[in-house]
Amino acid sequence: MSRATDEESVYDPGLQTERTLLAWRRTCLAFGVASLIAMRFTVETAGVLAVFAGVTGAGLAVAAYVAAAIGYRRANTALRTTGSLDHGAAPIALATAAALVLGVACGAYLIRSALNA
Repeated sequence: MSRATDEESVYDPGLQTERTLLAWRRTCLAFGVASLIAMRFTVETAGVLAVFAGVTGAGLAVAAYVAAAIGYRRANTALRTTGSLDHGAAPIALATAAALVLGVACGAYLIRSALNA
């Protein structure tokens, strides 16, 4: 494929890819912090399960952060060279997994708290 010219290009060399990367960074940071805070407040009740869930959630958030950064570089390069976008779903899958781990940990904490009350 040839390099897209300015007249026929759909890609605007503005800051779309940068805004998307910043949004992914905020999302990953929120998941990581939420996982660690949840671990902090549930470790007395859930013990090792809380530590496992917190570390797993934070690890998935870091992996999503890295995947988003790699995806940004690929998307930016593809848009500048070919004018078309070819991206994967790795950041979305990792962020979903982090949210799932956090949700399961919160559910387990609520159930355990209800049973102990």
